[in-house]
Amino acid sequence: MHVYEVNLKWTGKSNGILSSTILPKEIEAATTPEYLKGIKGSWSPEHLLIASINSCLMSTFLTLAENSKLEFVSYESKSLYTVDFINGKNIVTEIVLQPKVVIPYSQKPERIKHILEMSKNVCLIANAIKTPIQMKPEIIVS
Repeated sequence: MHVYEVNLKWTGKSNGILSSTILPKEIEAATTPEYLKGIKGSWSPEHLLIASINSCLMSTFLTLAENSKLEFVSYESKSLYTVDFINGKNIVTEIVLQPKVVIPYSQKPERIKHILEMSKNVCLIANAIKTPIQMKPEIIVS
């Protein structure tokens, strides 16, 4: 069993400070500017959610790549999600992960795509989300 603690302290208006007793940095979080009294330039719950999914994909990919003895030169990922107002509620209607992996000629792009898909399927955070997650990988052979 693993327990992760994150603390939040309201600092006024619609923002607060996220912290953890085991992490050195705090993060300012606020309501996104798209909503009433939102604040520009701060991490919103929406940003933090998609960042969690994106970083979980990377962490899982790195573990599976190492276990599979997969070689790659670099990894980066863009992530997007769309919120629509449906039946009086804001609903996350689309999540898209766009990992970009650079591999040496000795590796097969199909193998990378397979490991990325496996990573998405076993990612703890992705599995906690009810919205289906689309994967649009870009594999570059260098």
